[in-house]
Amino acid sequence: MTQIHITMSGSPGAEFSAHWRITHEGEITEHVEESGTVPAEYTFTGTELEGTVKLLSDDERLEVGIQKGSNRSTSSTQGGGGTLTVSIR
Repeated sequence: MTQIHITMSGSPGAEFSAHWRITHEGEITEHVEESGTVPAEYTFTGTELEGTVKLLSDDERLEVGIQKGSNRSTSSTQGGGGTLTVSIR
């Protein structure tokens, strides 16, 4: 089983929404976080992950780190409405 670990960091208390699509053994599972706050962490089991994360707070910074095995991806955005599209395979 492959673990995909997501770390949400940046401005403490910054609000975000996230939509994750996790592929595991050919099946897709969706996880929606309507209103999360920084810091936050998620761990999913799967082979692929696609996600859309939107920063809801003004004048805040959001950083999204994703790790799957030795693969690591980091993206960031700043300011209300900033949207990140992330994926890892």
